[in-house]
Amino acid sequence: MEIYRIENLNFAFPGQERQVLSGIRLTIRSGEFVTICGKSGCGKSTLLRHLKTVLMPHGKREGCIYFRGEHLADTDQRTQASEIGFVLQNPDNQIVTDKVWHELAFGLESLGTDSRTIRLRVAEMASFFGIQTWYHRNVSELSGGQKQLLNLASVMAMQPSVLILDEPTSQLDPIAAADFLETVKRINRELGTTVIITEHRLEELLPISDRLIAMDEGSIIADHAPAKAGEALHAMNHPMFAAMPSPMRIYAGALENGGYPVTVKEGRQWLDAFYPESSPQAKPDNAENREHPGPAAIQFKDVWFRYEKHGADILKDLTFEVKEGQFYCIVGGNGTGKTTALSLISGLRQPYRGKVLIHGKNPAKMPSRELFSAYLGVLPQNPQTLFVKKTVREDLYEMLSGSKLTPVEKAGKVKDVSEFAELEPLLDMHPYDLSGGEQQRAALAKVLLLEPKILLLDEPTKGLDAFFKEKLARLLQKLKAAGVTIVMVSHDIEFCAKYGEECAMFFDGSIIAANRAKPFFAGNSFYTTAANRMARHVWNDAVTVEDVIERCRTSKPQVNV
Repeated sequence: MEIYRIENLNFAFPGQERQVLSGIRLTIRSGEFVTICGKSGCGKSTLLRHLKTVLMPHGKREGCIYFRGEHLADTDQRTQASEIGFVLQNPDNQIVTDKVWHELAFGLESLGTDSRTIRLRVAEMASFFGIQTWYHRNVSELSGGQKQLLNLASVMAMQPSVLILDEPTSQLDPIAAADFLETVKRINRELGTTVIITEHRLEELLPISDRLIAMDEGSIIADHAPAKAGEALHAMNHPMFAAMPSPMRIYAGALENGGYPVTVKEGRQWLDAFYPESSPQAKPDNAENREHPGPAAIQFKDVWFRYEKHGADILKDLTFEVKEGQFYCIVGGNGTGKTTALSLISGLRQPYRGKVLIHGKNPAKMPSRELFSAYLGVLPQNPQTLFVKKTVREDLYEMLSGSKLTPVEKAGKVKDVSEFAELEPLLDMHPYDLSGGEQQRAALAKVLLLEPKILLLDEPTKGLDAFFKEKLARLLQKLKAAGVTIVMVSHDIEFCAKYGEECAMFFDGSIIAANRAKPFFAGNSFYTTAANRMARHVWNDAVTVEDVIERCRTSKPQVNV
């Protein structure tokens, strides 16, 4: 039974000639688990918003969308509210009440459900999602992962037949993201709910998906089972293949025939067949300079911090330093103090004990103009906080408003950064009309216009496609070569492992481990890459996809497969 049918859907935003969606023809059957992927700005989120009329964007629209055989526009709002559940990318944008149990009941109360049914549904969802231990807490006290789980539970309390999720794990750490997706899998498997989801992180998602739909420039370019879709993207030599799971990319890099593995388990089984009776082997490490040379750009000395005078300590005896020109990555779970540490570096907050120094100075006591024009550039976790104008172009020029550059020099800088961030088609759009990935690129472009000596990045790869991540990595390496110090807080383990120089893990307000990137991730069980989990029983120091592909190509296989 089909639940959605889309016939020749075309869409363009007001005043824009470029079609965001072009000739979309798609049928989704009841109970399917469908993943939609594509480069940032390819139309994924716009397509999802067309599946519920209250979320449909304004613009010129052609074509038809049917829900359960009825034209979606003719389906009443009450039916859509109860039958079509939608979880947004940013959990804070969907929460409307102050208490957890209030949030669970809000949707049902809005539908006019009787009190007895509300109590039963809320209790059932709290039990199913494991919310009992924080059932009475204030929403403001929850971590990002808990907020997103609460959003999901609140939607499921209305017993929808379709669950639509727009990059729901983009702000979650790897473990919280895996737990969240496992819950979505249970909803699909145990309740039969149709799931339609967009994501850039496909490692955990494709193994539980029935179909993978790849989009490019508003059109569908592949629609198959995950392995077959990955094989089709590889045959096209399409940039989106770089977003496929590590086992698939490793297999494609080592062999040319079909049968692509999707999961780590399948990848390990292939390696076992390809290299039987192998024992873990480490490649000789010839790195000479294990310590990054040069003076310290950032220093934390016995730092303690809490938000309230009698509240809990967020940072506890935190001591570390980042050298000038170093690319320093910070990983760890939600709520461990990573973003708080960045706020101390930027001078927004001060520790109640200990010292924070940048180039030997206390940032909290430096004039803002000196701090942010001569030292720091900060990309916050929520890029919307940087947008103050009506168009992207005006926002970029706003960053140069206090400089002594000539109008021609300003125009040149804006042009260069727009080309890098692929913002040319978006310059006359309102920043809030951009997709999550496009907003991230626009915010990064604003920060780069400052030409900072120290660049603080809080989740810079959130919402970015694999193609632009590679481009961002090349820029960061270029900045590092020019002497810029980079501190990045990220849940993107693959990115940190491949491009980071030094990596540290935050836990309970302090750093519990730090090392060069590859040795750091090679020793972890969960905070490591899929490539390492797949291949460490053969090559225990292989961390990135490229590491494993190199070993496959240079090692002699025992059998032919």
